[in-house]
Amino acid sequence: MRGFTFYERVSRAFNDYPSLTKLLVVSTTSGGGYVAYAEAKASDDSHRLITSSSDAEPKKKKIVVLGSGWAATSFLKNLNHPDYDVHVVSPRNYFAFTPLLPSVTIGTVEARSVVEPIRSILRKKPYDACYWEAECYKVDSQNKKVYCRPIENNLNGKFEEFSVDYDYLIVSMGARSNTFNTPGVEENCHFLKEVEDAQQIRRTVIDSFEKASLPNLSDDERKKILHFVIVGGGPTGVEFAAALHDFVNDDLVKLYPKVQDYVKITLLEAADHILNMFDKRITTSAEEKFQRDGIDVKLGSMVVKVGDNEISTKVRGNGGEITSFPYGMVVWSTGIGTRPVIMDFMKQIGQTNRRALATDEWLRVESCDNVYALGDCATINQRKVMEDIAAIFKKADKDNSGTLTVKEFQEVLDDVCERYPQVQLYLKKNKKLGNIVDLLKEAVGDAAKESIELNIEDFKKALSEVDSQMKNLPATAQVAAQQGKYLANCFNRMEECEANPEGPIRFRGEGRHRFHPFRYRHLGQFAPLGGGKTAAELPGDWVSISRSSQWLWYSVYASKQVSWRTRTLVVANWMRRAIYGRDTSRI
Repeated sequence: MRGFTFYERVSRAFNDYPSLTKLLVVSTTSGGGYVAYAEAKASDDSHRLITSSSDAEPKKKKIVVLGSGWAATSFLKNLNHPDYDVHVVSPRNYFAFTPLLPSVTIGTVEARSVVEPIRSILRKKPYDACYWEAECYKVDSQNKKVYCRPIENNLNGKFEEFSVDYDYLIVSMGARSNTFNTPGVEENCHFLKEVEDAQQIRRTVIDSFEKASLPNLSDDERKKILHFVIVGGGPTGVEFAAALHDFVNDDLVKLYPKVQDYVKITLLEAADHILNMFDKRITTSAEEKFQRDGIDVKLGSMVVKVGDNEISTKVRGNGGEITSFPYGMVVWSTGIGTRPVIMDFMKQIGQTNRRALATDEWLRVESCDNVYALGDCATINQRKVMEDIAAIFKKADKDNSGTLTVKEFQEVLDDVCERYPQVQLYLKKNKKLGNIVDLLKEAVGDAAKESIELNIEDFKKALSEVDSQMKNLPATAQVAAQQGKYLANCFNRMEECEANPEGPIRFRGEGRHRFHPFRYRHLGQFAPLGGGKTAAELPGDWVSISRSSQWLWYSVYASKQVSWRTRTLVVANWMRRAIYGRDTSRI
């Protein structure tokens, strides 16, 4: 009642004095306006504060990465500096562990076990990153742009091209299979570079056995269908031949016993031996094992044509005679070729007579600013000592006497060996430099010998054959991964090394290079030969072909997976195969 009486009295007061109503309206409106003004001013002040702070914040450098292979993924995983804006452009939205593709072709490992989505890798990094599923078709280094188009299966035939600006460009697009313009290869052969290739090969193998099991075929037709031909005796071709042999003998003959006698595997190699990049002991053992296993290895056989039903080869030393034989499936594994976009880019920058982009020892594309290339699409153009011999002599001759003492040469020898690695190789392997090397070994503390002088002509003569030690790096996953890690570390320490350069002396300029040049460290190589045996070649002249090296292969490949997810899946696949065998379903 008291509450009601209070509200009743207030109501009577507003009725008796109308001016109170106007006062309340004015007060409410002005008060609300004041609150709104205060909030707006606070919002405006905070907006100004945010704007001023964002203006003060330096703009992040944009890095565009073309590709999602070994080099690109290694770069993305090792880049840890938050002051970069990274954009990845690739038609493949995952990284594939390509050394296990032969295992995917026969069902030892499932395809999804060897792939890791690029977005999963990027979301764990401290820098800003985005990914676009598209292919780059043009690089414009002058305007710092790349032109891209979405892949076909995303837009149902509608292509909307776009361009991307960059501050730094990382070209790591890999390479394509090299057909050497052999007629019929593109139309009739399988390749083994992508996960889709491995899946298609697996389906074709199963289809071949299913077709050969049909009741209305002749023996000759069954032999043709089950004749598997591998072109190329490198690691990929040899491993696939061995894996296919194991698949047939361990799994397929149990399910297709009536056709097992018709199966034939042929390995064609144009050179004198398979696995030429391996130690001769491994090459010989591999050829002997394949012979015991019934794999027909034809050496010195160059494929000249692949028809719909026959493959034609020319045997070296046989008068150029061409022979043809029927086949059921051909897998082409003969090396790598340049992608069209890379060829077009090389024409733009004047690198027309090359098979890959030429870079310097810091992986920078020659004649381009802020463009780097790594992996199979690039090759390091190591600078020759003789091109800089006069500059080296002048830099070492600190007293400008026109002669070089052994002591002066020794002071710059470390920088020379780092800038020109062929010098270090030559010092270790060759005794022709004995007139300098012996003096260097004995010069420490020997003032008499330190005073021995060399003129420019003697210096040139001593180093004249050093450049013969120059070698190109192999196009392997190991090289690409190390290049990606090296370049990421350079970007992580870009500001630090700008202020304090750590590289070798600039012989043609002043100061030092910002970074140490890239140096490849060979960690060994494997070649599974089937039957639970693997050929292993490790540093220190360590060679093994045994079951123990197979277990070493398992451990190394498991440890090199890019995530714990793929590592777990791959190991689980190996265990499943050991217990249940390989899956022979056509999926």
